[in-house]
Amino acid sequence: MLRLAEKYGHKPPEELPMLFQRILQNAIRDHMRRSRVRNLWVTLLSAFGGNNEETDRDPLESIAAEDTGYLPSNPQGQLEQSQILGTIEREIEKLPARQREAFLMRYWEEMDIAETAAAMGCSEGSVKTHCSRATHTLTAALRAKGIEL
Repeated sequence: MLRLAEKYGHKPPEELPMLFQRILQNAIRDHMRRSRVRNLWVTLLSAFGGNNEETDRDPLESIAAEDTGYLPSNPQGQLEQSQILGTIEREIEKLPARQREAFLMRYWEEMDIAETAAAMGCSEGSVKTHCSRATHTLTAALRAKGIEL
């Protein structure tokens, strides 16, 4: 309703119901896409971060700190986990700077599109493009290395 009032308050009243419907549909789609991608990456990284109930913890910090979070009970599991985490870190580092910046702000800092765009000094469309490209690049790179999401 706020988007409708802010952006389309000048439109004739007979157009407002259709505009509201379109705004609502787009907001729902954006939310579903955003949560699907965020859940994919958070789930992947939380599998390596343990089951503690700390919700303010930064997933990237758990990657960097080898002594925190879940450690497999056997040496082979520990080796595999450290190799996968290293691969994920390297692939994130390989992303172009703008994609990496947008990806980390959106999915780790949980900033919305407008906040991310303001922080990066670009348009909301650019943020969406950078995040989409980063996600596709990371997914393809991890799959190529045998890591399925």
